Amino acid sequence: MTPKSDDLRITAVRPLIAPAVLAEEIPLTPGASEFVVRSRRAVEAVLDGRDARVLLVVGPCSIHDVRAALEYADKLRALAERVRERVLVVMRVYFEKPRTVVGWKGLINDPDLDGSYHINKGLRIARGLLAEIAARELPAGTEFLDTTFGQFYADLVSWGAIGARTAESQVHRELASGLSMPVGIKNRTDGDVRVAVDAIRAARARHIFPSLTKEGAPAILETSGNPYAHLVLRGGAKPNWDAASVSAAAELLREHALLDAIMVDCSHANSERAPEKQRDVALAVAAQRRAGQNALRGLMVESHLVGGKQEPSAQPLAYGKSITDACLGWDATERLVLALAEVLGR
Repeated sequence: MTPKSDDLRITAVRPLIAPAVLAEEIPLTPGASEFVVRSRRAVEAVLDGRDARVLLVVGPCSIHDVRAALEYADKLRALAERVRERVLVVMRVYFEKPRTVVGWKGLINDPDLDGSYHINKGLRIARGLLAEIAARELPAGTEFLDTTFGQFYADLVSWGAIGARTAESQVHRELASGLSMPVGIKNRTDGDVRVAVDAIRAARARHIFPSLTKEGAPAILETSGNPYAHLVLRGGAKPNWDAASVSAAAELLREHALLDAIMVDCSHANSERAPEKQRDVALAVAAQRRAGQNALRGLMVESHLVGGKQEPSAQPLAYGKSITDACLGWDATERLVLALAEVLGR
């Protein structure tokens, strides 16, 4: 008998829905399509300086409860309207969580929070939520972690991200080069900015790589490159939102003739993982912008209905509270966004 040499550690194989089938189940309406295209153009205009506003990506660290996410979206939509002259608001709608070792991997991978990994269910929930947010005419932003999941819902996304753990990954750089929306690329978790700048350079280039089509078939894709790949500073061994760090990053971008646009992630290492410090970071960055640092084009804030965080295993889960990183609560978020608009308007 010939010994088996493949799939030795595969314990199960389950069918995955095709992106085109899911798109037929939860279609992109003409109105939503027009809104997504328009909001992408608005983000691009902010990033390349044609629009003097600041881009603000704000929302939960991760989505685990659709009802809470839609309540948050309704509140954010109303707040966005109040500050629209100074701030372009995009809701952070993250479905995947990178894990250094193990842990809950996000709503798409494990929508039931119990290790059952009903991925088809998670994809349906994710696309359905993005469709609801688009119907509210609120732009959505998300991180692309799994390189195939974007095929299921990227048509509903106005801003994308490549995270700190994947900025050095060739396949994620290739992915970013073909995405239809602006993509922010974070510096590495240790604070290395040059890796992110190299990733931006790669994402702007043409690539040819194997992937899947909307029909779920294997194919070789060719991209034209993403001219709106940009830098996100998220800190590392120490924060990097200060004026010296921003200036050094801007100079590195100019050295390579890249888009002179920097977003500061006010959470993670830049707030030393204390959610309430995000306000101080955001307002200090806004003050830098008012003082003439025009490379500062965007901010990111982690926020939910209820401040803090809880464990995914908590029973019962508190409504509207993060199960991953600790977030600002809604009232503090509203105060932050209004104060940000005020500083930018001085």
